Amino acid sequence: MKYLVLLAFIAIICSLASALFFMMRGGQEGKPKSGHMARALAFRVGFSILLFLCLLGAWKLGYISPTGLPLKG
Repeated sequence: MKYLVLLAFIAIICSLASALFFMMRGGQEGKPKSGHMARALAFRVGFSILLFLCLLGAWKLGYISPTGLPLKG
């Protein structure tokens, strides 16, 4: 499960970096901006939602459990 989360975070960071690259490069030398930046940001949102759903599913199936502060009762 740790590797899946790590892979998802790497995909999110790479997608964000590619959006930054396309934002900096797009629209230069008189060429119109392309939709590459918007597509990269859409992939980032998709990866984030997929990561959230995978974490929620893993919690429901018992693969992971919350390890926060103990509840005072």
